[in-house]
Amino acid sequence: MLVLRLLNVVAPAYFLCISLVTFVLQIFLFIPSMFRDPSTTPLFSPALLHGALFLFLSANALGNYVLVIQSSPEDLGKGLNLGEGAELVADWLDGSRSPGSALPSTHFCRLCARVTQRHDHHCFFTGNCIGSRNMRNFIMFCLYTSLACLDSLVAGMAYISAALSMSFASPLAFLTLLPHSISQFFSGALLSSEMFVILMLYLWLGIGLACAGFCCHQMLLILRGQTRYQVRKGMVVRARPWRENLQEVFGKRWLLGLLIPVLNVGGDYRRQKEK
Repeated sequence: MLVLRLLNVVAPAYFLCISLVTFVLQIFLFIPSMFRDPSTTPLFSPALLHGALFLFLSANALGNYVLVIQSSPEDLGKGLNLGEGAELVADWLDGSRSPGSALPSTHFCRLCARVTQRHDHHCFFTGNCIGSRNMRNFIMFCLYTSLACLDSLVAGMAYISAALSMSFASPLAFLTLLPHSISQFFSGALLSSEMFVILMLYLWLGIGLACAGFCCHQMLLILRGQTRYQVRKGMVVRARPWRENLQEVFGKRWLLGLLIPVLNVGGDYRRQKEK
């Protein structure tokens, strides 16, 4: 438990550091290097278009990240009649099914020390539980983080291609870039800044693929009307049309949430809360 609590603090700090390094490299290294092309007009230069795209992706990723933390699942334990006795308390600490009026997927998280409705999982990178209130923002966070990493990967490859006068036309060029660069770095033929950018390329690739895979897996569960907690516990859920499952998570104003970071409005959870 001590290791998990430490990870719950270190992982968000690690994500913020990677985001800061990515922003600095894009703004002060990749984008200025694109202005060196004299064949493009200033209005439609690749630097301005790429900078606008990167700022859009970064703003959505960071905005949804903040909303995931801000819209943390409420502690439902205060409003439930949990009763007394060691057996009921043990059930809650084990994260098993809750008594009373709670949904079968209600879960007590030891790290958050709260009972959340429609619990999916605990995300260490946000230091928060993912439930009915912040599921939509969490998926948007994974989506835009993956796109921002892909954008940074392409810009970084363009910078390295110009700096080292190499081509990435062959897929083997990227696979052999790291061992090649390590040997050149220790021989003194490669600058420290260029070696750092090359290491970041592989980090962006890993984070982008991980976020994309997690986002696709989460969307598949939403279409089925399930959560990761329900799948892990083997709970049977009521079959519903996939459109209703999507609307429960994304609400009716899903297009607005796709373009700008907004709170999870229009979902079934908010209507149940108002009742």
